[in-house]
Amino acid sequence: MRKVVVLYGGRSGEHEVSRISAASVVRHLDPQAYTPILVGIRKTGEWVLQRPSLADEVRGGRSPLPIEDGPLVLTSPGKGLLQETWGRVEALACDIVFPVLHGTFGEDGIIQGLLEAAGLPYVGAAVLGSALGMDKEKAKIIWKAQGIPVLPWICARKRDLEPGRLEALVARVGEELAWPAFVKPVSAGSSVGAAKAEGPGSLAAALAAALEWDERALIEPFCAAREIECSVLGNTGGATRAFAPGEVVPSHEFYDYEAKYIDPDGARLDIPARIPSEVSSLVMDLAIKAYEALEITGLSRVDFFLAKEGEGLWLNEVNTLPGFTSISMYPKMCDAGGLPYPELLSRLIDLGYERHAVRQGLKFSYQGA
Repeated sequence: MRKVVVLYGGRSGEHEVSRISAASVVRHLDPQAYTPILVGIRKTGEWVLQRPSLADEVRGGRSPLPIEDGPLVLTSPGKGLLQETWGRVEALACDIVFPVLHGTFGEDGIIQGLLEAAGLPYVGAAVLGSALGMDKEKAKIIWKAQGIPVLPWICARKRDLEPGRLEALVARVGEELAWPAFVKPVSAGSSVGAAKAEGPGSLAAALAAALEWDERALIEPFCAAREIECSVLGNTGGATRAFAPGEVVPSHEFYDYEAKYIDPDGARLDIPARIPSEVSSLVMDLAIKAYEALEITGLSRVDFFLAKEGEGLWLNEVNTLPGFTSISMYPKMCDAGGLPYPELLSRLIDLGYERHAVRQGLKFSYQGA
């Protein structure tokens, strides 16, 4: 039985979503093949080992994973994970880590770097792919250089709210983009901090809201488009697979945090998407190209905008640790493509081992003759 550390919670604005996703992962892990070891990360950042019986309780219910009191878990460079109980530190048995963490401190390369330093295999993208996938500005720069269609954008910082600079930014948005504009943090997920600026007078408020979540904000033209999503699975350099895309049809003006997680009628999910076969094929091809351009491994949900009227398909963003709740698009698209949730989790774990083995096979020191 492989011991899988399920890492969940975290310090991001998606802490609660992570707890829902992690509960779903535990429910679908093959109990004959894996022993889940639950490690919750409090909002204050401490890692806490959960009692073993909690996994069984979660399997039999529908609630999010709680984070209870327990021994602290530490990472040790080259030594894996440790648990501290009453001042005594001992090794925590772990074969692989499954970080079910969304957003900042979870899918931006920080946790991945920590696990690399500890010498542990883990599920999902490595440091570079995670960091680039989370950084919407840098990702767009790479995709544009690769010839992948993206919406035009302007990147702004807090200094752009200062008198004089704000007026210049407003003028630039009007000239280079269009009104209304869409403003969102460069590195955040689940649409937190995202807002629509109807015109010049509302840009400052939208920008200030986005900059509460990150040091940079992305400004794009508000696009009247359908939201098409595609699941991608595999390690770059191997056999990368894209699944038939689905469509999110929000009942809100756009697919915001409330529509995703709070309002039960916030959106309808069409899987597969009701789009022509040639568009579906193009989405899948571009999804793989975007995935590989950022050196992503393991998995990612790749999101597109498809013009409601006329022609136009633009890559929006990737999510290297997308939602894994029972209604999340990533596992549902994989399931529709013939890969059920439990088999998907097993495949992701295998991909984590494969990437780790490749990494371990590299040379990191040189000894001359």
